Amino acid sequence: MSHSLPLPKYHKIYLVLREQLHEGRFSQGMPGELALMRQFGVARVTIRRALSQLVDEGLITREPGRGTRPLTPADVTGSPGPGQRAQLSGLLENIISMGLRTSVKVLSVDELDPPGEVALRLDLPSGERVQKAVRVRSTREGPLSYITTWVPQRVARSFGRHELSRKPILVLMEEAGVRVGRAEQSISARLADAELAQHLDVSVGSALLDVRRLIFDEDDCPVQWLHGVYRPDRYEYQMQLSRVGGIDAKVWVNKDLSARFH
Repeated sequence: MSHSLPLPKYHKIYLVLREQLHEGRFSQGMPGELALMRQFGVARVTIRRALSQLVDEGLITREPGRGTRPLTPADVTGSPGPGQRAQLSGLLENIISMGLRTSVKVLSVDELDPPGEVALRLDLPSGERVQKAVRVRSTREGPLSYITTWVPQRVARSFGRHELSRKPILVLMEEAGVRVGRAEQSISARLADAELAQHLDVSVGSALLDVRRLIFDEDDCPVQWLHGVYRPDRYEYQMQLSRVGGIDAKVWVNKDLSARFH
């Protein structure tokens, strides 16, 4: 198991087993605790914690006398847990869902003159100020993302540090009268510097996902510019692609996109 990230042993085992489950390795049933202990060279309590995390995600079930087995999508019929939305689709809905299902620590909220790139992205007139908010969002396992958002002050006037610590920013913007329409997003990669390493609990130089997102309202006016840095072991994007044209077409279009986090 890689030691490039300071992850607990049980979480590394969870990541390995999760990938194997997605690959269909355990269609005939999963190994027992003793076999997994020998495979990974760890104590039973570590294996049980990793398996418990897979149970919490709905990937496996554990029953006395029947052992541990993978769950298929048809097996999962329960309703969403507290604070979750059912049948979410699309990028913006998934972003809101993530905000409802994770915790957030607000590091700073300031009103200031926008940097050049921010003013350009938000198409701001000269003299208009912005709210800059920096937050760290976490799952039960620890830090997930380091997010910086810039919102025109005319939009952000009704919310500050207290509100940002309680609700997703897109929800606050909707409550302020903004009707969110669409988003443009780019995803790249970067290495953790000392500040990111501290907030995301990774080693300096660790690989991170780098996300830039511009949110527009229903009138196609930009209302939020976001720069997010995510731990790739706890966050991933999924897309469904459809081919356009004939059998030899080389163009694929995005049908749906969702955000998953661990």
